[in-house]
Amino acid sequence: MSEYVAPVRDMQFVIHELAGLEQVAQLPGCEEASSDLVDAVLEEAAKFAEEVLSPLNWPGDQEGAQWRDKAVTMPPGFKDAYKLFADSGWTALACEPEWGGQGLPKLVAAAVAEMWKSANHAFSLCPLLTAGAIEALVLTGSDELKATYLEKMVSGVWTGTMNLTEPNAGSDLAAVRTRAEPQADGSYKIFGQKIFITYGDHDMAENIVHLVLARTPTAPEGVKGISLFVVPKFLINVDGSLGARNDAYCVSIEHKLGIHASPTAIMAFGDHSGAIGHLVGEENRGLEYMFIMMNAARFGVGLEGVAACERSYQRARDYARERIQCTDIGVRGGPKVPIIRHPDVRRMLMTMKSRAEAARALAYVVAAAHDAAVHHPDAGERKRNQAFVDLMIPVVKGWSTESGVTMASMGVQVHGGMGYVEETGAAQHLRDAQISTIYEGTTGIQANDLIGRKMAREGGATLQAVIGMMRALDADLAGQDGANFAAIRSRFGVAIDALASAGEWIVANYGADVRAASSGAVPFLTLLGIVAGGWQMVRAALIAQAKIDAGNSDPFYAAKVVTARFYADHVLSQAAGLASSIIDGAEGVLALAEEMF
Repeated sequence: MSEYVAPVRDMQFVIHELAGLEQVAQLPGCEEASSDLVDAVLEEAAKFAEEVLSPLNWPGDQEGAQWRDKAVTMPPGFKDAYKLFADSGWTALACEPEWGGQGLPKLVAAAVAEMWKSANHAFSLCPLLTAGAIEALVLTGSDELKATYLEKMVSGVWTGTMNLTEPNAGSDLAAVRTRAEPQADGSYKIFGQKIFITYGDHDMAENIVHLVLARTPTAPEGVKGISLFVVPKFLINVDGSLGARNDAYCVSIEHKLGIHASPTAIMAFGDHSGAIGHLVGEENRGLEYMFIMMNAARFGVGLEGVAACERSYQRARDYARERIQCTDIGVRGGPKVPIIRHPDVRRMLMTMKSRAEAARALAYVVAAAHDAAVHHPDAGERKRNQAFVDLMIPVVKGWSTESGVTMASMGVQVHGGMGYVEETGAAQHLRDAQISTIYEGTTGIQANDLIGRKMAREGGATLQAVIGMMRALDADLAGQDGANFAAIRSRFGVAIDALASAGEWIVANYGADVRAASSGAVPFLTLLGIVAGGWQMVRAALIAQAKIDAGNSDPFYAAKVVTARFYADHVLSQAAGLASSIIDGAEGVLALAEEMF
């Protein structure tokens, strides 16, 4: 069974050439992200992912997290790996230096996180949730809460969770019923149950800091009455040491299709005397604060989609190189050849390769825009970049994770019957990838957010700005010789037109007929993902060709051009059909009476 090898060369290309590390490093607070430092970070992260995390992926899946007596034990090796992970500073990579972080840009953190997710999806979820909790406390917590929790969380000594979902409240957070009763000392006692809590309990860290949505006695109904509370597993003494066990227990863990080594907990708060919690920020603003965590987590889950594409591709490619089957097509009586020689296998591998590269490029470009949105000295530039990030977060989350599932399934197909056998490892990637399209908001939720909050609310202005940037590449494409660029230009132009017409239709019809517009929400998210990914592939091809024209003979650049051509022919070519289904397809979605299903 092959192990993960981090695609450092492609990551470096995207970071430097597409996402613009040089510009990011000029932003206030990002000056230390020099090219040499970033390359060194990537190399060290690759070693950790390949040598520590990847070897634990398969046995962790087979063993799984184990629950007994309200406590979770991680699979063998995970506790030691996490300690080494934290001791090596990986938990602090992108955190504020004020709390012991290294302060590196999100662009760098995104690439490193992709490695963790490719090497060991289940392990990577613990630092993902902790990072979201850290960000929420940094932005909304009191000075006292920050002083109590942040340094230990940034160092990785303590981990974090977010507790939203309840048995009666899935995606409908207005139905949250966990209650918070105020106490004389300013604390609250929390009573309720939360489900689907990733790393709700484990034995890798000294303490677990739960961020919990709950209602106070005076809270109004609906989402406007939700507050956010920090509820630690162990209470914190005045001197910062750990105190008594809090009344917050894992009463069970789920038995899941995949990510077996990631404990998905059912958490009971206040079954005995009440779990002690402290209000984060202002009362009744909890959902607003929780969205800080959710947006960070949605981007992180989008990287899981990138990782699934990459890891599934690597395993399928390695198998295709080794598996000898049949003679070369069109050759009679010849020797048996590796299946990578067969055209249909090559088509699948090229699909996986191109989708991985497109999804990675789009995610990293969005990460760089996030850095500009936070750090740029000009308010107008911060606003413009934030609008781009807001538009693309549901695409990075939704399109990348759907791509991850599709590419993992294709990886099984490359293996043939052996892909359906667990020992090859291909099936685990498919099982693990599926959850990424569901948690932190399903693809449908991402799509509704995209067309409603991110497009209709502003009349499609940011989308039109993005389309303008895409169209600006036409002149560069027109100046390139050869069949590859002619095909790329033709396909890209048609795809942009399809995106523009579908986007205009969504904006024009959302207010008048929201059901019709929503019927095309997921196809539109897919369309935007395909075309935005193609945009980055076109940029990559142009940069690569410029390197070739300057005399660089590195085959990496020639492969970039060919991969972009494949993406144009086989992926961008889907754009017109998606646009048609968005504009003309609502009737078929809505016409059938419910009793006819």
